[in-house]
Amino acid sequence: MKSNQLDNGFMVMDFVLLNNVAEFIHSFDHSYTLWDKESDEVKEAIYKINTRVAEIPVSPSAEGYALLFFFVIDRIISKIRLVNGEGYVKLNAVRVHETQSGYAEASDEDLKLVRFTLNDIKFNTGITKEWKDKTWWNQIGEF
Repeated sequence: MKSNQLDNGFMVMDFVLLNNVAEFIHSFDHSYTLWDKESDEVKEAIYKINTRVAEIPVSPSAEGYALLFFFVIDRIISKIRLVNGEGYVKLNAVRVHETQSGYAEASDEDLKLVRFTLNDIKFNTGITKEWKDKTWWNQIGEF
């Protein structure tokens, strides 16, 4: 993240404000990530044998994850109510490693490549039932 100033605690922002970012990232932990372009037969099998499924509109590659994560985390940050003198806080980049040295990175410029909406990202109940706040996903979609 970047900002044009530090808050009253001399930070860009308190990490506690990023709890929905953590919730989003945790949604992929120990989950099967399913590309929505898979056949209906594959989707049916995946949902049948996995308790945690995240269905996404991009290929589950480092490049796809970086773009998807940047898109959603940017949306989450834009919804945070800043109350401690924070400046203009903006997500700078998201980096997803494929290997120790190989990675894909997405930044603000890459948002022009997005051809999906939040509605195209689906989490099954195996994931959503574990969310502490069940409303955060709907709230980031509101403008």
